[in-house]
Amino acid sequence: MHVEGHGHSPSMALPLVLLGLLTLLYVGGVVYQTRVARRGWSRWRTAAWGAGAAVLALGLMPQYLPFPAGDFRQHMLQHMLLGMLAPLGLVMAAPITLTLRTAPAPFGRAIVRVLRWRPIRLWANPVTALVLNLGGMAGLYFTPLYMAMMTHAVLHYLVHFHFVAAGCLYVWVIAGPDPAPHRLSVPARLVVLGAAVVIHAIMAQMLYAGWFVTIPVPPHQLRRGAELMYYGGDITEMLLALAMVSSWRPRGRRFS
Repeated sequence: MHVEGHGHSPSMALPLVLLGLLTLLYVGGVVYQTRVARRGWSRWRTAAWGAGAAVLALGLMPQYLPFPAGDFRQHMLQHMLLGMLAPLGLVMAAPITLTLRTAPAPFGRAIVRVLRWRPIRLWANPVTALVLNLGGMAGLYFTPLYMAMMTHAVLHYLVHFHFVAAGCLYVWVIAGPDPAPHRLSVPARLVVLGAAVVIHAIMAQMLYAGWFVTIPVPPHQLRRGAELMYYGGDITEMLLALAMVSSWRPRGRRFS
């Protein structure tokens, strides 16, 4: 059996509209900070949002990717854009910080209360974020979920949403500039990042070899998709590590 395309591939018009609205809100916050509040805002943060939004928009329009419809390589590239590269740009743009600076005080206090909420503290743990991020990928490629996604439009939406949300959560707790509850030290987060690199590489190698994989695509597409997963993951993790260590300010040792 060979999958020629997404049987019920849903329209991505609604996610694109939501992305456009979020981008307008972000740009509005930047304009307010620079022209009204006179506090200024980092151009790098603004550029990061623009890049992340552009990558996410491209991931939501797979017809513009350099592979034909139904090709497993197109699917893998799309999910790399949605779950890896786009979250890196969006989170490094510090949207929570911009919101806290721009929104009315009551709304800002509500955001702070949410960040202190116990379930958020659980989700904001790097290990939890790692499980949600890589666990979703493992569930997609090593269970019947992939075939189910191809035939159910609602499930297709949910899988894409999970990839974006889990990717943003992972970037936020590992290297995000926005405030996070009970953030671990940089060395501890580097350990989690190292574990992610190893697990990601193992899954890519399993996909390349076809171990425990029931995805009905030609072997050469499966191998090329696994290569995209392997090297794309390496590039993204390197960028994430660079973002994390660039903000590391070790405490100086005190001498008596």
